[in-house]
Amino acid sequence: MSGTADEIKGRTKEAVGVLTDDKELQREGKTDQAAADAKNKLDNANDWAKDKIDDIKDKLNKDD
Repeated sequence: MSGTADEIKGRTKEAVGVLTDDKELQREGKTDQAAADAKNKLDNANDWAKDKIDDIKDKLNKDD
């Protein structure tokens, strides 16, 4: 599941937990949101690394 989908799922769980006064569901929602944040950060780091690798490849190919 994508970070965005996990974020939506987490917000929904948390909101339902608040409405029903279900502390466990609220915690699950917050946990899902934290997992989504971690996935998004990892995806961003992965994209950054790929961009840097492409930059290095481009520099090496220009020197040929």
